[in-house]
Amino acid sequence: QFSDTGSRKEHVKITSESKPGFLERLSETSGGMLMGLVTFLLSFYLLFTNEGRALRTAKSLDEGLSLVIPLDSIHSVSQQNEGRLVHLAGALSTSKPLFDPSYGLSIQAVKLKRNVEMYQWVEYEDSTEYEENGEIKKETKYSYNTEWKSEVVNSRNFDREIGHKNPSAMAVESFTAVSPNVQVGSFVLSKGLVEKIDDFKQLSLSNLEDPHADVTRGGDYFYHSDNPRRPEVGDLRVSFFYAGLSGDDPHLGSADKVTVIARQRGDQLVPYHTKSGDILQILYPGDLSAEEVFQKEHESNSMKTWALRAAGWLAMFVGISLMTRIFYTLVDWFPVVRDLVNIGLKAFAFCVASSLSLLTISVAWLFYRPLWALLVGLLSVVPIVVAKSRVPPKKQQ
Repeated sequence: QFSDTGSRKEHVKITSESKPGFLERLSETSGGMLMGLVTFLLSFYLLFTNEGRALRTAKSLDEGLSLVIPLDSIHSVSQQNEGRLVHLAGALSTSKPLFDPSYGLSIQAVKLKRNVEMYQWVEYEDSTEYEENGEIKKETKYSYNTEWKSEVVNSRNFDREIGHKNPSAMAVESFTAVSPNVQVGSFVLSKGLVEKIDDFKQLSLSNLEDPHADVTRGGDYFYHSDNPRRPEVGDLRVSFFYAGLSGDDPHLGSADKVTVIARQRGDQLVPYHTKSGDILQILYPGDLSAEEVFQKEHESNSMKTWALRAAGWLAMFVGISLMTRIFYTLVDWFPVVRDLVNIGLKAFAFCVASSLSLLTISVAWLFYRPLWALLVGLLSVVPIVVAKSRVPPKKQQ
């Protein structure tokens, strides 16, 4: 493997501006309140639709598991299963290998990806703000380093382009080739199933010769460089990745096996539309039973559901925080009061966001699982009850 030494340069830039007055801060806060309102409303939509999606997907998966038919053989097409949801597992196969004639490379696989990187300048910045003599000053440290990047870095956006100029384009482009015909036994995979074959592995180039006089092989890279050990800005290196090995290879091993659940249409495997409204078109690497496949799909659905719930709660919390920011602005010239108000606003946003999020989820579940909706609805009042219990009672007159 060739190594690059890199070259790091730095400079510091200080800018200053007048400290904003009260009216200016109030104007900025008003704009933030509008953004907060939009974010707040969007959080309801996200939370509500996520619950409907999650429950619909779960019902579709249960429906699929109850209807799926394991195939006895993948090497023959039975007309009895026409239009039905089928389960099969077997090795991938393609009609012909994929080529990259520019580098003399071929492989029997579903996908072949050429990844091109260019040695370029990259800018990093680290900023700190502080107040001095009634002004807000911003000190920004810009540092520049040479690195391999798969995308062109536009040096015209650098704070200091002189001495850090990158080429505007790469002489060699990246691309991904996909086999037009992918099969498991006698069955042809749909485009959607082929897209799910994305477990890319880097291809070893140790058995290949240098394709051109101006190209040098080093490890698992082809270098377009006069000296790969000390690359210059504009030099290229090329690597290759493959997904879905579809034939026995003396260096890579036997063809990859996959498990597929889809609708049989002739000799093709296509999407299956469930009564719940979802589409079942599932592919996993390896040899799995139908129960294992649907269990993985349920786990994936659960993870996605909780991730979107967290995103919805966060959006609601941010929205409420922005809408109530005006109270912080009104007292921000009193440090002690400002800090207390800030803590109170954050606690308020946390409690309200938690309650409204749970309430929104319970309303969404009301259409599907009324008992669960009632339970979640009761939980939604817990944060408010806890917050209220911490408020000291008024002294009796």
